[in-house]
Amino acid sequence: MSIFTGALVFVVIWWIVWFIALPFGVSPTKSPEPGHTESAPEKPRLWFKALITTAVTAVLAAIAIYVIESGLISLGE
Repeated sequence: MSIFTGALVFVVIWWIVWFIALPFGVSPTKSPEPGHTESAPEKPRLWFKALITTAVTAVLAAIAIYVIESGLISLGE
């Protein structure tokens, strides 16, 4: 597997995990400021979610790359 393919596997898995992680721990603002929507989260903690997403993705991508390299799943042969 080339570096490009490995990076592509990582990026695709990262975005899937990111969209799964976004709604966790989010609660709407109890008293929004004027001009802000009521459904906007109070503390979205995006940096923390990005860090967790990257860690989970590293494990999942390593498993996916191992499965592909071991021949359990054949891509394009």
